[in-house]
Amino acid sequence: MRDARIKEEGPGYYHIVSRVVDRRMVFDDPEKERFCRIMRAAERFSGIEILTHSVLSNHFHVLLYVPEREEVSDELFIRRFGCLYERRRTASVAAELHQLRKSGQHKEAEALRARYTYRMYDLSEFAKTLKQRVTMSYNGRHNRKGTLWEERFKSVLVEGNVGALSSVASYIDLNAVRAGMVSDPKDYRFCGYGEASGGSKRARSGVCHVMRTLNRDPVWNQAARDYRRLLYMTGEQRGVSKAGTPLKPGFRAEAVETVVEAGGSLSMSELLRCRVRYFTDGTVLGSKVFVEDVFQRHRQRFSPKRKTGARPMIGGQWGDLCTARRLRLEVITPPATC
Repeated sequence: MRDARIKEEGPGYYHIVSRVVDRRMVFDDPEKERFCRIMRAAERFSGIEILTHSVLSNHFHVLLYVPEREEVSDELFIRRFGCLYERRRTASVAAELHQLRKSGQHKEAEALRARYTYRMYDLSEFAKTLKQRVTMSYNGRHNRKGTLWEERFKSVLVEGNVGALSSVASYIDLNAVRAGMVSDPKDYRFCGYGEASGGSKRARSGVCHVMRTLNRDPVWNQAARDYRRLLYMTGEQRGVSKAGTPLKPGFRAEAVETVVEAGGSLSMSELLRCRVRYFTDGTVLGSKVFVEDVFQRHRQRFSPKRKTGARPMIGGQWGDLCTARRLRLEVITPPATC
């Protein structure tokens, strides 16, 4: 039985995850670059905003904002169409739409637009477009058939406050650090923070959006400092002396595992170095008030026996964050290296 996917009717923030079939390591650096180009094209077409992302060898994470659906003018429609489709097809659709408008066939013109506009401002359609286009691109170059993905994408509805949004964004941007690929997330160019550090205006806009939840509208330099402060984990072991000893002692995987097995509570800095299922399987993530509100508005998607929606997150110092699912198995997995 499929878990209910919670989607807001209006604007909302979502963390989506999808894995390659059989967990195969198919994305090398060139494939990751192609993935990111397709992702940005789907973003511009859809009218959604990617706040941050991380593309690994066999899966991806995206934190995105889906705004309220808006009316799209013919000019904007063609511009967005051209972000996803080749020039010849874009020119053909533009000419057909212009001719229909010119001849007063507005009903037919709206029908033409509707074949594409229903895919805008929609979480599922964005994920479908992204995954299908990555599959087509990969299959065409590797002489293979069939889907590239093992199952439908996972999604978690995230509250748009600083506690929930910055925690999920930090978790995503630290993926490569958890995997031992880099020691600093700015050095991984296939994540939002690394892309922003490299100068991408779109990626920087996403970081600024996350930092706006701190009740200010920062420019990039200020947002970069604030966000790096979030990513800069006090428990991280950084650098070694000439003698080979750590310049700053920090926790290791064994230490984290000991705390988890003993039922202890990890700090947020330690948690962000671990794999946390709440961020991928929690269904809804935010304050108790937010999760309860979503639960009541989507009551039919949950068991009739269930009385409340918010479930406290265990294993760490989560503040007031709750989820809609009480996860018990492998909630927190220690990192392979620290």
